[in-house]
Amino acid sequence: MSTDAVVVYCTVPDINTGKRIAAEVVEQHYAACVNILPSILSVYSWQDKIEEDQECLLLIKTTQACYPKLEQSLLALHPYDTPEVIAVPIAMGAPDYLAWITTNTRG
Repeated sequence: MSTDAVVVYCTVPDINTGKRIAAEVVEQHYAACVNILPSILSVYSWQDKIEEDQECLLLIKTTQACYPKLEQSLLALHPYDTPEVIAVPIAMGAPDYLAWITTNTRG
């Protein structure tokens, strides 16, 4: 079964930023749903230093057709200079759920 659905990963600095971004992209129908994982530890290289920060992770369900507008919105709303925005195709899933993603997004 082929699907147009994707999950977009996006880290944010805190829960309030995550809620604000999630509400905006769902309201605009760029995403059908956003799950907010409230506490992750990110270890990363930034400006030649190893950094470590507590963040939240957004799991954003959308379609490939909506991705360009979603990405544009995430980049505009996000407080980071270089936010993580990574789309991963959903290879398979429950047909009703995948249809729900499509029904609730507009590209």
